[in-house]
Amino acid sequence: MATTPTSTPQPKTNRIGLTVLDYRGGKTTLCAGCGHNAISERIIDAFYEMGIAPERVVKMSGIGCSSKSPAYFMGRSHSFNSVHGRMPSVTTGAVLANSKIVALGVSGDGDTASIGIGQFVHLMRRNLPMIYIIEDNGVYGLTKGQFSATADLGSKLKTGVINDLPPIDTCALAIMLGATFVGRSFSGDKRQLHTMLKAAISHRGTVMLDVISPCTTFNDHEGSTKSYKFVIDHEEPLHDVNFVPHFENISVEYDEGTTANVTMHDGSTLLLRKLEHDYDPTDKTEAIKRVMLSHEAGEVLTGVLYLNTTAPNFLDMINMTDRPLATLPESATRPSRKALEQCMEELR
Repeated sequence: MATTPTSTPQPKTNRIGLTVLDYRGGKTTLCAGCGHNAISERIIDAFYEMGIAPERVVKMSGIGCSSKSPAYFMGRSHSFNSVHGRMPSVTTGAVLANSKIVALGVSGDGDTASIGIGQFVHLMRRNLPMIYIIEDNGVYGLTKGQFSATADLGSKLKTGVINDLPPIDTCALAIMLGATFVGRSFSGDKRQLHTMLKAAISHRGTVMLDVISPCTTFNDHEGSTKSYKFVIDHEEPLHDVNFVPHFENISVEYDEGTTANVTMHDGSTLLLRKLEHDYDPTDKTEAIKRVMLSHEAGEVLTGVLYLNTTAPNFLDMINMTDRPLATLPESATRPSRKALEQCMEELR
């Protein structure tokens, strides 16, 4: 009796014909349960769903556990692992050389808020088009768990040592300096982080996301303010976040007067449904105030803290060409003889 062969189901593809496997990277070597791995999964999902070709993405990092993460997602993308704290300047050079790329920088609280703080400051004030993710666990995991500059005052190490220095809040700093999309999330909040990453991809300016990512080896114990339990118990979401990409026609309904609709640069829509807060994410002063109040209350404030879709980015400010510099003809990059002679004349 003949049997009818069963057809193998085809894997689901996105709008550019790629499967989610096309966005995966190597096998992680981080500790089991590390929050950084959850962030990598959300990055994979967001870029897959937004239909961004991996070859258009450049992954940048510095030094630390967090800076190993780019190896674990989008293996077909370009990648550059820079020296400690210097990822912003390398990324700036890459974006200036080719403004068509999607720049994704992954850093840590040590790489950003300690040795890299100077570069971080100037990157934020330039509003360079890139996504800057801080995988924030409050400790130096590669050197056995000392406090980092983002560790909260009074938090405790596994050894019993108490932190007596106030933390640097990278979100408050980024808002004050000029970043145009600033948010905080938690590696354990799959839905919120996933949605914020999709919105970040559509933003044309500096996106700074501080993601609390508990270190399971050195900073996930009682007394730590970066542990899973502490964040779950103290998380205070500003709003329920939703996102409609420009290529999808989806009707999203919310109660009248409770939702802020923000149109992103590519026509996508970010929907911020208010919870108990009357909060305007486009008000810089209110954003900084709300972050400060959350510290006083001992809360971990999450959500889109600040958003500005009208400010010019760094490429606009310096009138950068849209064409990758390597593709420009010699006539566009080499001064003419007349121009050189004029320069020499002015130097006489």
